[in-house]
Amino acid sequence: MKLSTPRKRSVISLDIGSKRIGLAYCDALHITVSILPAIKRSKDFSELNILRAYIMKHNIKGIIIGLPLDDKGELTTQAKDCKKYGEFITSKLNLPFNFVNEHSSTWESINRFGLKKDKSGILDSFSAKIILEQWILDGPELKE
Repeated sequence: MKLSTPRKRSVISLDIGSKRIGLAYCDALHITVSILPAIKRSKDFSELNILRAYIMKHNIKGIIIGLPLDDKGELTTQAKDCKKYGEFITSKLNLPFNFVNEHSSTWESINRFGLKKDKSGILDSFSAKIILEQWILDGPELKE
């Protein structure tokens, strides 16, 4: 189901896991989606400093957060954690944001890019790339 193509602006995408956060971003015209190195998730939220640096460097104007919903579109335990974490960090970063169903993004990353699961975070960042590409095509618009 296509929602609506979102307004063009540079956006960062987060694939939030319990240990790492995969990152990808797009240019303001939504032409190029690039991955960034995954960052470690910490209890003290020190990763916010890294996110702020990427936001400044790439002139980011919004955030997309993947939500791993189940086959029926319901929140999983991990999705609830992603939602809570995402709402917290976006409040600290003070940027518009929205959530995108990322069901099967890891599986798609493995198959589309020929990746294997490891501890480097590359798979997480390619999953963030898929989440962002999906958002560019289908929306929804960011919540201001």
